[in-house]
Amino acid sequence: MAMRRALLRYHLRCKNQENAIGNAMTQEERMVDIEIKLTRQDDLLDELNKLVYRQQLKIDQLEALCAALAQRIKDAADNGNASQAAHERPPHY
Repeated sequence: MAMRRALLRYHLRCKNQENAIGNAMTQEERMVDIEIKLTRQDDLLDELNKLVYRQQLKIDQLEALCAALAQRIKDAADNGNASQAAHERPPHY
């Protein structure tokens, strides 16, 4: 992939030099231009896929954290109810 990018950059430089001279775009230049655009789109797609993957990992971590916090709140509420019951007077007093 890196070799392909280097080749496409070389062709792009050549194309820019020829266009500066005033030559019309040839069939080969058009193909090179299309290949450059395709390579950029491939790179962008790879970057977006990596970003989505990292975001999914973060979402999974946050879901696990929320579940753990919910469990801690539930446990704290259960312990709070149990400790209150231990300090109450029995009904026969």
